[in-house]
Amino acid sequence: MTKALKGKMAMITGASSGIGWATAEVLGTQGASLILCGRRKDRLKELQSKLDTPTHLLVFDVGDKSAVFEKINSLPKAFSSIDILINNAGNAHGLKPVHKADLEDWDAMIDSNVKGLMYVTKAVLPSMVSRKTGHIVNLGSIAGKEVYPHGSVYCSSKYAIDAFTQGLRLDLNSLNIKVSAINPGMVETEFSDVRFKGDKDKATQVYKGLIPLLAKDVANVILYMVQAPEHVNLADVLLLPKAQANTYVAHRKP
Repeated sequence: MTKALKGKMAMITGASSGIGWATAEVLGTQGASLILCGRRKDRLKELQSKLDTPTHLLVFDVGDKSAVFEKINSLPKAFSSIDILINNAGNAHGLKPVHKADLEDWDAMIDSNVKGLMYVTKAVLPSMVSRKTGHIVNLGSIAGKEVYPHGSVYCSSKYAIDAFTQGLRLDLNSLNIKVSAINPGMVETEFSDVRFKGDKDKATQVYKGLIPLLAKDVANVILYMVQAPEHVNLADVLLLPKAQANTYVAHRKP
């Protein structure tokens, strides 16, 4: 069976867990060579061992500007021509109203979700621009379309990504580079564990009474996006579990 992405090089940030991990697995099955990026080298090595495709690991924090450019600029020649960039790395910290929120939580979200995504994009773009080909997929969120209570800064970070994605699409339109966004609703990953500082009880309540998306559901849509015909761009996709209507309305069974 023909592998749709054979000969393509894909770089995935935040590949050590969740959507990033699932996306690596799905793209790998279609023959893509992979650059796996994340902060946890042990997790990246574990993922690498499960993949039957050429891979290269980059260990860095997307919020560290110097590290981003140093690592991406140090890619070996065999992995230097990136065809697909999946900007997946990001986080949520805390769920408090503005007047009670922790400034360190705000910094962590802005540094990763906004600045980090922008740094990585900037570092990867020269190769795409010089070849006049490429596809950038940014992981947004329904929170970048609609604000919910106590999520002001997380939502702000995702609104920023929505605006950046639209601007990027305009800037790269004449250069034959696709720019897409996928905006998931509730996805059961480490997301809520991180947001609630490891409080498993609170994290579990987020998905209680409904069936959330799985990381692989999002990965499968990303696969569809990047293997669509050359003339087709799924520019902006909102992906929700059936039970979810918007950022804060969901049908939960007792």
